[in-house]
Amino acid sequence: MRIVSKSACRVDVAGGTLDIWPLYLHHANACTVHFAVDRYTSCDLRTREDSRIVLRSRDLRTQEEFGSLAELSAAKKYKLALLAEVVRFFAPPMGIDLDTDSEAPAGAGISGSSSLIITLASAFNKLLGTGYSIEALRQVAQNIEARIIKVPTGCQDYYPAMYGGVGAVELRVDGIRRVALPVDHDDLISRTVLAYTGEPRNSGINNWEVTKLHIDGDKQVHRNFDMIAGIAHAMRSALTVGDWPEAARLLREEWSFRKKNAPGITTPLIDEMVKVTRKAGAVGAKVCGAGGGGCVFFLVEPGTKEKVGALIEKAGATVLPVKVAPKGVMVKATGG
Repeated sequence: MRIVSKSACRVDVAGGTLDIWPLYLHHANACTVHFAVDRYTSCDLRTREDSRIVLRSRDLRTQEEFGSLAELSAAKKYKLALLAEVVRFFAPPMGIDLDTDSEAPAGAGISGSSSLIITLASAFNKLLGTGYSIEALRQVAQNIEARIIKVPTGCQDYYPAMYGGVGAVELRVDGIRRVALPVDHDDLISRTVLAYTGEPRNSGINNWEVTKLHIDGDKQVHRNFDMIAGIAHAMRSALTVGDWPEAARLLREEWSFRKKNAPGITTPLIDEMVKVTRKAGAVGAKVCGAGGGGCVFFLVEPGTKEKVGALIEKAGATVLPVKVAPKGVMVKATGG
C-alpha cells in the first residue's frame, strides 16, 4: 500500500496567539483570520514486508531507522521528532517507509510543522482506516505538536492545511469553528508580498511567554489582546466586503499591539523592511506566527508588488512567490 498526501502552509493575518486555550475565553468575539498559501508539505507513506520503520525528511536531509515500532516507541530521543511522534501515535502494525518534504523555509512562521502533521495524520488515517474526522485529526495534530514543543499550541495553524482558501476561526466557549471567507483569491494575492528574513524563530517560546503573562494577570497584556481580538473581528469583516483600506489600517494596528505584547517579536531587519517599503506601496505589515524572525506579510497597493519586493530583497530578505492554495489536505492511495 502507498499513500501520498500534501497540505498547504498559511499566512496568519490577524488574531494569532488568541487561539491558545484558555486565552480566547477571556476576550469577546475572539477569532483569527488566515489564508492558505501554495507552499506545501508532503509525505510518501509505503508499507513494508518487514517490521522496520524508516523515516526520511528530504528538506532536512535527515534519515532515521528503527527495527520495529517497539524500538521507536522506546527511544528516548529522535532525530525526526515530528515524524516519530506521529508514527508513535498511530502505531502502524506493519513496517513502513515514510518520506516527507516541506516547501516552507526553516522557522518561517507559516506553519510548516502544523501543515506537516496534518499531512502525516491524514495519510496514516487513510492507511490504517482509523476513521478520524478532519476535526478530530486537528485535535490529534495539535496535541502531538504540543508534545514536541512542550508548551501549549494554538488551533489556528491546522485549519489552512485542513481546508485551504481564506478563512476565519471562531474561538468560542461552545467550541471552535472554521468559517470560509468569500475573498477573491487573485485580488488578495495582487496585494500580497511575503518576505522571508532568513532568521528562524521559535514559536513555542514567544507565544508561551505572552500566554504566561496573560494567565498571570498582566493587565496590559490582557488589554492588548482585547484590542487584537477586536481587530481580528473587524479584519474578518473588512476582507469579506473587500474594504482594503480598512484591512490595511487594521493590519498596522494589529502589528502595533502585537509589538507591545512582545517586543522581541520584531528585529532590526523587519523594522527596516517595514520602513523602506512604506513609500513604495506597502500599506501594512506584520510577522507571520510568533515573530522574532521568519516571514513577514506585507499588504501592498495593486501594481506595487515588484517595487516593494525589490526593496525587501535590497534590505536583505527573500521574497517568496505565493498564491492562495484553494484546497485542503489531499490524500491519494494506491495498491492494497
